[in-house]
Amino acid sequence: MLKNNIIKSVLFALVALVYTNSLNAETSHKADVNHEENHEATSKDEKYDPIPVIMHHIADAHDWHLFDYNGHSYSMPLPIILWTDNGLVTFMSSAFHHDDAGHHLVEKNGMSFVKVHGKIYQLEAGAIEASFDEAHHITNGVRPIDLSITKNVFSMLMSVLIILFIFIKTASHYTKNGAVAPKGIASWMEPLILFVRDDIAKVNIGEKKYAKFMPYLLTIFFFIWFNNLLGLIPWIGGANLTGNIAVTLVLAVFTLLVTNLNGNKAYWGHIFWMPGAPIPVKIMLMPIELVGVLTKPFALMVRLFANITAGHIIVLSLISLIFIFKNAGMGAVSVPFALFISVLELLVAFLQAYVFTMLSALFIGTAVADHH
Repeated sequence: MLKNNIIKSVLFALVALVYTNSLNAETSHKADVNHEENHEATSKDEKYDPIPVIMHHIADAHDWHLFDYNGHSYSMPLPIILWTDNGLVTFMSSAFHHDDAGHHLVEKNGMSFVKVHGKIYQLEAGAIEASFDEAHHITNGVRPIDLSITKNVFSMLMSVLIILFIFIKTASHYTKNGAVAPKGIASWMEPLILFVRDDIAKVNIGEKKYAKFMPYLLTIFFFIWFNNLLGLIPWIGGANLTGNIAVTLVLAVFTLLVTNLNGNKAYWGHIFWMPGAPIPVKIMLMPIELVGVLTKPFALMVRLFANITAGHIIVLSLISLIFIFKNAGMGAVSVPFALFISVLELLVAFLQAYVFTMLSALFIGTAVADHH
């Protein structure tokens, strides 16, 4: 039973990876230029603006920024995968170099690509640099289909490998030892799995029907929790994956599909033809109930996105106070507060995974509940 649940969990994770990768292509690293402009302004002793820096750190990127040293930025390059009219083009993000206008440019397979505001454009044949209109929209380039392994996608792959390792080790323990008291990773995982089963699935779905949805509930709980924790670790993690609206959208859509595809006759009857209500009231309630079907996963999406992103923004804002006031003494106030928020984020990481999973189980339980 446990092996089957793990296989189903892996399939859920792989589907999430595919859909989120395609959505992340539209939200990739939008704050590059603003970050560079802010850095130049700061070097000229102008007023420090923390907003571009904060947006730069919470946005997705085509490389993994590690640290700055002696005025130089050190990053780990990631694969760029583009589908153009001439076929598939791949190269590493480190291949980008600055053109005369200061934009990131690379030439590959007789084609020129430029990265502007974190988005990659394919320039027209013969063009050696990007040109823009008054609204700063590129006029001599088109967007290829971007399937790149961005920072968020790389973080997701890393979390999937961690989850696979932990669950395979846990399953192997029970396969070999049966009901013997768990040791090692299994002893750490068993209370968490029982927590999801007993305090989330059984309570909200019911004793008879909860087992069918355990693979999904376990997947989203550990996927969200592990990625929340990875987002708090500098260098190793640091990616704002669960603070990316594309990721939370995909998770919310999964809950929407699981809920409505398993909805029984009583569930749909309460939506389209409310039992016991007068016919005029039924007609008025129908569109309201239909809207409610969409607002539930929308609330899941926004809650997770907003809470995780807010934590990153608060910590960065507190640290930015040192540079805004240009006073090292401000560090005695901002650093302890930032440390407090960071510790609080450990609780929020678990709490948001629990809330998302619990509400998903609640929606599923409403859809499969027997008519009384």
